[in-house]
Amino acid sequence: MRQFTTICITIMITLSACGQQAESSVKAVTPSQKYASEIVVSDLSIPWGFAFLPDGSMLITEKSGELLLVKNGKKTVIEGLPEIYVRGQGGLLDVEVHPNYEKNGWIYISYASAEGEGQGGNTSIMRGKLAGNKFTDNQVLYKAGPNSRRGQHFGSRIVFDDQGYLFFSIGDRGSRDVNPQDITKDCGKIYRIHDDGKIPTDNPFVNETGAKTAIYSYGHRNPQGMAKDPKTGAIWANEHGPRGGDEINIIKPGKNYGWPVISYGINYSGTTFTEITEKDGMEQPMFYWVPSIAPSGMAIVSSEKYPEMNGNLLVGSLKFQYLERLALENGKVVKREKLLENIGRVRSVNQGPDGFIYVGVEDVGIVKLIPKK
Repeated sequence: MRQFTTICITIMITLSACGQQAESSVKAVTPSQKYASEIVVSDLSIPWGFAFLPDGSMLITEKSGELLLVKNGKKTVIEGLPEIYVRGQGGLLDVEVHPNYEKNGWIYISYASAEGEGQGGNTSIMRGKLAGNKFTDNQVLYKAGPNSRRGQHFGSRIVFDDQGYLFFSIGDRGSRDVNPQDITKDCGKIYRIHDDGKIPTDNPFVNETGAKTAIYSYGHRNPQGMAKDPKTGAIWANEHGPRGGDEINIIKPGKNYGWPVISYGINYSGTTFTEITEKDGMEQPMFYWVPSIAPSGMAIVSSEKYPEMNGNLLVGSLKFQYLERLALENGKVVKREKLLENIGRVRSVNQGPDGFIYVGVEDVGIVKLIPKK
């Protein structure tokens, strides 16, 4: 498998060359001409995340540190955010609206913060409320530590499950041999907390001495996409591999997803850092890419607007600048398709309350995916 992975990375230079999953291969990624696009919010730089409010307006994070409210085509900058640590991949990251927003008004953001121990920054989770154009009632729910001056692997997506638990991801912060496999350390993990920051009593490591009790799963590299399956309620995540080995996983409590002990990727230099792709006690990815597509935002389609895509995964590619559709049968990827080819670096994707798919594209804006008649 290692020999195949190395050959695939060094020889196959097109996206259609190699795309696999743990038990079978789906090599071809075919372009689709079935969809058009319409820019609904323009002039955005890096729309890292976005979420819809009940009235149809949209909250958008710019990685540079601005939270925008877009209503009836008008952008308003929300004041009162915490100080954002902008470095490398860090900045203002995801935004999510509480499932009971109409009753409680809570909005959640993930961002890089310099607060806490050490120089540099690390990922933080905060909730607050909108009062006009101000972010008020701010409460920090989780702050990873210690800080680091490294500019990579902050994560971080936010998603609620059907029970109202808040899941969020934090990357390994570039310390692959220190953080991901150690449950006494933050980073390289996916976490689960109550909506007010309290730790669920049934989290998998609450009784482990020294463990970070918010951890739900570990052995992750840099998860930048998460989505709730609307049918099963399961939480799915994708994460960046190194050179090859980007993954999609279904997140289960207490499970070890292997980084960096097992991987289908190699170092950026072309050298290997592990000789194995599987090991007892470590989860195999549901799907992985070689070469890497640099996956970011992810959504699972449940809309009648796209009947042919119902239950499919949509994953943004930063590297190849398109939206990938992954068709599933019996939990396996059976088809890959490129949507919005060459549109730009796809950073975020969500299904809107109107049933349409919306895509955040760097240096473009928020784009609606429209089926052609």
